[in-house]
Amino acid sequence: MANKVIQALYNDDDILMLAVKKVKAAKYHIEEVYCPFPVHGLDKAMGLAPTRIAITAFMYGLVGLAVAITMMNYIMIEDWPQDIGGKPSFSYLENMPAFVPIMFELTVFFAAHLMVITFYMRSKLWPFKQAENPDVRTTDDLFLMEIEIHDNEAALQELLADTGAVEIKVSQK
Repeated sequence: MANKVIQALYNDDDILMLAVKKVKAAKYHIEEVYCPFPVHGLDKAMGLAPTRIAITAFMYGLVGLAVAITMMNYIMIEDWPQDIGGKPSFSYLENMPAFVPIMFELTVFFAAHLMVITFYMRSKLWPFKQAENPDVRTTDDLFLMEIEIHDNEAALQELLADTGAVEIKVSQK
């Protein structure tokens, strides 16, 4: 059986922020908020945990740095050492200043590309995925707050009407 949710639509992000704060103060759990653009401070107002995506970006950067060091050591020192500009390639440490741009670029390359892949996997986004947006107007100019109903529909409707919702509707999720 599908759960019933109440959806409140707002036409201003400031009104939405005040509404989220009032709903959280009334001890209701907000399932999701759909916005046409990012709203600064909404994650804190909803009580969402901070993301760990920066940690993964750092780890992916370290992987890129390790690949760069290993690759340059193998290619330029072990496999095919060359005398470039009178600088012999007998030691990685002697030639490391010349390798710094490559290390930087591969660190950024790995971090950026692996973060995009991680984001898509974490968000369950893949090519040809159907949108899960409950109301298409949230991609244009309206904000939607979705709250699951647990035998409190009348109280929720009254609370959401007091917060400045321009439209309130109940639907099956």
